Amino acid sequence: MLDYYVALAEHSACPYGSNEANLASGFVDGCTSWFAVAALLQDEKERERRRNEARQCYQERAAALENLALPPELRVSDALAPLLPGWLAIRIDFELKTPWYSKDERPFHVLDNPVRKDRVFGVPFMSASSWKGLLRWSCRMEHGLLDHLAKHDGTMDGWQDPPWIVHLFGNAKGSEEDFTRGALQCFPTWFDKVEFEVINPHDRARRAGTQPITYEVVPAGRKASLHLLYAPTPGQALRQSVEPVDVLGRLFDAAKKLLTVYGFSAKRTAGWGLAEILDGKVVRFNNESKSGGLDDLKAELPGLLSKAGGAV
Repeated sequence: MLDYYVALAEHSACPYGSNEANLASGFVDGCTSWFAVAALLQDEKERERRRNEARQCYQERAAALENLALPPELRVSDALAPLLPGWLAIRIDFELKTPWYSKDERPFHVLDNPVRKDRVFGVPFMSASSWKGLLRWSCRMEHGLLDHLAKHDGTMDGWQDPPWIVHLFGNAKGSEEDFTRGALQCFPTWFDKVEFEVINPHDRARRAGTQPITYEVVPAGRKASLHLLYAPTPGQALRQSVEPVDVLGRLFDAAKKLLTVYGFSAKRTAGWGLAEILDGKVVRFNNESKSGGLDDLKAELPGLLSKAGGAV
C-alpha cells in the first residue's frame, strides 16, 4: 500500500485515462495524490494552480463518462422473484427532475463533496439502508409526525410507530422488548452518470457570494428504479393486527411523496433529489404481475394479495 501511494505521488500531471472503476481506485487516487502533493508546495500561486488543475482534471474526465454500469455478470438488474405466497416484488421507475447527491464515504478525495459510489466498481448508488431510513421517515410523516414535532418542540419524545410501520420496518433501533423484523426489504438504486454542481452561499449582510462549493452529483434527467420486496414471515400480519392491503397502500403513498415532494437526496432543502414517477410494477410469487401508476397499482393490491393468490 505504501509503494502504491509513493508511486502515485510521482504524478506531475493529470493521470491518463479513466473509467467507472477508476472513479473508485486508480484514476481518482492519482488525482487525489496529485492534489495532496501540490499542497506541500511553498509557492502559494503554484500550489493553488496545481490543486485547481487536479480538481479540473477529475471533473472533466468523470463528467465525460457515459452510462456507468456494474458488470452484467452481477445480474443486479434481474427482476426480483417472490418465493412465497403473500410476498410481492415492487419496482418504481423514476426520472430525476433535480440533481441527486449523497456524501461518499471515501476518506480521501480530490473533491470535498464527491457523490457516493460503489467502492469496487465506482458506480454512483443509493444504498438499501438509506432507502429504508427515508421510507420509514416518509411513512411517519404520513402518520402525523409533523404535527407531533410541532407539539413537542421538534423532538421525537413520546412518538411511537403505529403497527403498520412496525410491520414494514420492524422496531426502532435499540428496542429490546417485543422485537420484530420488518416485512419490507429494500435494495440499492444504481445511477449511470455524474456531473458537477456549484453552490455559492451568500453572506446575509452583504448579499454577496462567499466561497463557491462544488458537488459531484447525479444530474437531472437520469432514470433509475426503486426496488422493494414485501416479504412477511408466516402469520406476521395477523400477529401484528394489520391488513397487508392497507399497509402497502400507505407505503405506496409514502413512496410517492418521498420521490416527488420531499426528495430523497442530501441537500433536500436546495430542492435536490426530486423525481417524476414513470411507472410501477408489482410481481407476486406465481410471477403474475401488474404494471401502471402507483394509484392504479394500489387498486390492484386486493387481487394481488387475495386468498386465491396466497395471502400470508
